[in-house]
Amino acid sequence: MTTTGEERATAVTGPWWWARWRSALFDGALALASAAECAAEGVPFARDAGIPPAAGVVFGLLCGVVLLVRRRWPIAVVLVAIAVTPAQMGFLMGIVGLYTLATCELPRRVIGALAGMSLVGTMVVTFVRVRQDMARGDFTLGDWFVPFAAVTTSLGLTAPPLLLGLYVGARRRLMESLRERADSLERELQLLAERAEERAEWARSEERTRIAREMHDVVAHRVSLMVVHAAALQAVARKDPEKAVRNAALVGDMGRQALTELREMLGVLRSGEGPRPASPGRASAAVPLVAVGVAAAAAASRVAGEPGGGGEGPCLAELEELVGQSAAAGMVVDLSVEGEVRPYGAEVEQTAYRVVQEALTNVHKHAAGAKTRVRLAHRGSEIAMQVENGPPPEPGSASAARLPSGGNGLVGMKERVVALGGVFVSGPTEAGGFRVSAVIPA
Repeated sequence: MTTTGEERATAVTGPWWWARWRSALFDGALALASAAECAAEGVPFARDAGIPPAAGVVFGLLCGVVLLVRRRWPIAVVLVAIAVTPAQMGFLMGIVGLYTLATCELPRRVIGALAGMSLVGTMVVTFVRVRQDMARGDFTLGDWFVPFAAVTTSLGLTAPPLLLGLYVGARRRLMESLRERADSLERELQLLAERAEERAEWARSEERTRIAREMHDVVAHRVSLMVVHAAALQAVARKDPEKAVRNAALVGDMGRQALTELREMLGVLRSGEGPRPASPGRASAAVPLVAVGVAAAAAASRVAGEPGGGGEGPCLAELEELVGQSAAAGMVVDLSVEGEVRPYGAEVEQTAYRVVQEALTNVHKHAAGAKTRVRLAHRGSEIAMQVENGPPPEPGSASAARLPSGGNGLVGMKERVVALGGVFVSGPTEAGGFRVSAVIPA
């Protein structure tokens, strides 16, 4: 990252007010040159003023070293240069002082006023000196030469350093602005990168949740029915061999369907569309979570259909078949439909189907044998569903099949319904049963 503003202020490595040692050495060299110039010019000044030459040399040295503070107090340097103009010394100090003054971030009126004072002072002194020289006979030119020499000399000593300083100062401020803009852009890009990473992590988390929900929908219902049929098979194996055979066939069919659906989902993890990575330990990184989620959704969409079917997904028309599967597993379940039956969006119908499916699965797990009522209501702008079961007929029947519970069924149902802007409510009833209710905007 570039260094500007406060960071540049803290990056000072030179002595006193200098940012770098190179700047301090350069100003020291300029001050020595200016002091030598002023000391040499102090000798004729002392002769004209009628003072000892040593005093003129000391005065010139003191004036010349003022250039050492040009970066800290440029106004003082220019004022000293203007003050010694009548003594015809400090030309280097005046030129460097004007240049430094123009590069500083001072008000334009201050720079203009000091530059005008230097211009007028140089013009007056030059006019007087040239006129005196012509009066002594050193020049034989006409009277026009006096103002010409005064104007050209004053402009030559004032305009070039002033214009160059203004250009350098403007360029320096432009570079500082560009650096600050680059720093600001870099900080914004870094912030955007952090936000993009946060969004990517959020997207990965959401996709993991969706995958878990879809896989739960694929496996939980079928496996729950398999366990219920297996328990029934164990109970009637000796008493009713024919019923035991039918239950065994149902268990086999459901097991094969569940394995087929799981194989489709897990196959995506093993073979992605992209090239296989070199490291076997990172094979799963080559497969996007979205691909797994799509496969999970596709497999889950065929739970209510025929094995291997490629339909659009479960719909409300298949709800009667779903209830029939639970009835075949021994559940006493009643389905009632209210209102005018009409088609809905695919996502709405799938969500309604999943809510009923998961609610029936929970009845198999926690209240086996309980009477269950499934209600579906078609309303003007919404569709409502309710699955309510009573208490299990026997205290031990709720866990007779020993169905495990992951605790994610209700959470998944609520996530699905809320994602569509609906309302989901679940909880125990006063009679000792459990009720699941959901309303989805149509």
